[in-house]
Amino acid sequence: MSTGDVRVRRVRGDGVDLAVYEQGDPALPTVLLVHGYPDTHAVWDEVAARLVDRFHVVRYDVRGSGASSRPYGRRRYTFAYLMADLRAVLDAAAPDRKVHLVGHDWGSIQSWEAVRTMPDRFASFTSISGPSLDHVGRWTRGKLRRPTPRNLRRLAGQGLRSWYIGFFQTPLVPEALWRAGIGRPFARALETGEGVAPRPGHPARTLPRDGSAGVGLYRANMAERLLRPRDPSTAVPTQVIVPTRDRFVSPHLVGGLGAHVPDLSLRTIAAGHWVPRSRPDVVARWIAEHIGRVTGAPLAPAQERAVRRARVGADRRPFEGALVVVTGAGSGIGRATALAFAERGAEVVAADVDGAAARRTAELAGLLGPAAHAREVDVSDRAAMEDFAKAVEHDLGVPNVVVNNAGIGMAGSFLDHTEDDWKRVLDVNLWGVVHGSRLFAAQMKARGEGGHIVNTSSAAAFTPSRTLPAYATSKAAVLMLTECLRAELRGDGIGVTAICPGIVNTNITRTSRFVGRSDADQETDRRRASRAYALRGFGPERVAEQIVAAVRRDRAVVPVTPEARLAHLLARVSPAAMRRLARLNLG
Repeated sequence: MSTGDVRVRRVRGDGVDLAVYEQGDPALPTVLLVHGYPDTHAVWDEVAARLVDRFHVVRYDVRGSGASSRPYGRRRYTFAYLMADLRAVLDAAAPDRKVHLVGHDWGSIQSWEAVRTMPDRFASFTSISGPSLDHVGRWTRGKLRRPTPRNLRRLAGQGLRSWYIGFFQTPLVPEALWRAGIGRPFARALETGEGVAPRPGHPARTLPRDGSAGVGLYRANMAERLLRPRDPSTAVPTQVIVPTRDRFVSPHLVGGLGAHVPDLSLRTIAAGHWVPRSRPDVVARWIAEHIGRVTGAPLAPAQERAVRRARVGADRRPFEGALVVVTGAGSGIGRATALAFAERGAEVVAADVDGAAARRTAELAGLLGPAAHAREVDVSDRAAMEDFAKAVEHDLGVPNVVVNNAGIGMAGSFLDHTEDDWKRVLDVNLWGVVHGSRLFAAQMKARGEGGHIVNTSSAAAFTPSRTLPAYATSKAAVLMLTECLRAELRGDGIGVTAICPGIVNTNITRTSRFVGRSDADQETDRRRASRAYALRGFGPERVAEQIVAAVRRDRAVVPVTPEARLAHLLARVSPAAMRRLARLNLG
């Protein structure tokens, strides 16, 4: 029978009847979407709708769920039965050719078993939030053999995420809870925790029965595979989509996977576990790009770059495949940040008002990582920044990380600051951040894959001073802008961080303007400030390390240097004390 453009039929699996749903032209390449627990085929509705014009899309309700049969007994949910079902669907929907397999959650777990045991049936595989149990077993053993603090933290983190697996081993209780109505709070949790609003088909009306029957998947397979893992290797070209906000599967579980999957691509997205529902555009695009890469189909230049960056090499580094834009990259914190990301595998765009300095940074970054790019741009110039952002997107793609670092210094009393002085400081320090954040955040949001923006503020943002009225005001505005952006963009998976350095030995002291002073006195003040900052001995490389860590951990506000951390604490605990300190004339 037919339901709209979806053709529904029954296929006999191993002792069960499976409900199979097909869309699109059967002459097109076949994509098989396998759902997880406690879902049905309908979890893929949005993704399928975005693939159907290019592919023959096949889905089915796995045994125990939706319109398929519910066998009795734990044994009938083992991998052997699941593989027999999947094979029956393949034989019915695409008997004479390889298919492109996509799995989510338990659909991905069983798909790993499929590409391991019958790789000749698949042209490609995309895994989402469902690791190979064999790999997890080996990963766990590896961490226990080397019980370093980091390994133990990662084990504990996954253990906390997996609490429900132990609970599902208890007899009768999980089934009783599903039948008692925990499906309703489950649906509310999806909406509040992941932004996935209920809609017809998901969660399914059969959820109480699906949840109750599907517990058998955990009881039949988990302990056996985790304690006695097989070799998880497969030669099928594999793409792993890693939602970094997954409450159930740690991103760290992909560690070491490249040793077992020679053709491996990794895609990360700032989203939760049910990413096929929350980010269907991105998931469908990545599936199509992966298939295009494997089959040699023509891809747009931006897609080719994205696919190339996703590939995993034997020595993959933390930011391998990431595109990172750094403004003010010609020297100081900007240059150190560009080099820190390059050293971790990122492709860097070094932007600076000094083109020669930007080119030098790009040359150095290219020695540490992929070929880097230099761009000359004045961040205070709106039109120039718009052209710069468009050029980056057109030539290289949408950045994964943007560091709005460009800034200038200015000191002196408020009454000595002219209107032009204020305009210059605000144009660079504040408007430069506004331009960079606005333009690149719009690109990140439109792409739908998340990202991170870092804005360089200063300890001056929360340290009032009679000698830094314009500079401190500009940096306080950057701090507040960052907090506002973080609140607005979180739902789009875009993190925003304010970095607040204290006294750091950079060339900002040599280029700062000391208002109300003669040219000779200004030079004297610059030399004195430079000597003091040099004696402090805190280099820009240490700030860059904090920036990299803030991106990886999605931190909101990062005071850098001990005096910055102390000032940040004091500003929150005793604003009156900070006001008294502000009266000191440090000029």
